[in-house]
Amino acid sequence: MVFDAKRAGLLRPERVWSAGEVMGSPGPVPAVAGVYGWRFTVAPFEGLGVGKLLYVGIAPRRMANRSSKQTLRSRMRYHFRGNAEGSTLRLTLGCLIGLELRRVGSGGRMTFGRQGEAELSDWMAEHARVCWVEHPEPWTLESDLIAELDLPLNLDQNRHNAFHARLRAMRAAARQRARELPIP
Repeated sequence: MVFDAKRAGLLRPERVWSAGEVMGSPGPVPAVAGVYGWRFTVAPFEGLGVGKLLYVGIAPRRMANRSSKQTLRSRMRYHFRGNAEGSTLRLTLGCLIGLELRRVGSGGRMTFGRQGEAELSDWMAEHARVCWVEHPEPWTLESDLIAELDLPLNLDQNRHNAFHARLRAMRAAARQRARELPIP
């Protein structure tokens, strides 16, 4: 693995931040492009490391001919307080800790419902910690990190990970169950 200061900021951060700190106003997270990394004080699933980097994400997201307008600040705040439809991290964590995924609205969207999303936000506030590095093209660093590290909660670009098939199956089963349940 090529080691540089950007990776060091994620692998051995000087500090990790809680939900309360990230959600504060103005908060420590800059409104710029970069890569963020998640650790947990309690394993979200048996066998996953405590305090170890388990997931990386980026802001903005690179799309076919453009990038999204998200920043590190907006993306991390969404992960802490959004819903499973807009956050693959929230979808993964909710499935791992046993929340019930449900179709909402007209049935095309899936979340953990108001109560489940609140439970997940509380769980993350207590156990999730995040760090970040600024990077002008975060998708390049994200790809390198996923290829080189054991990041069990990342699915995209991560078929080589030992947890990939199990996590993918858990998420698929949660979606299938949600399709079979009535829309609340």
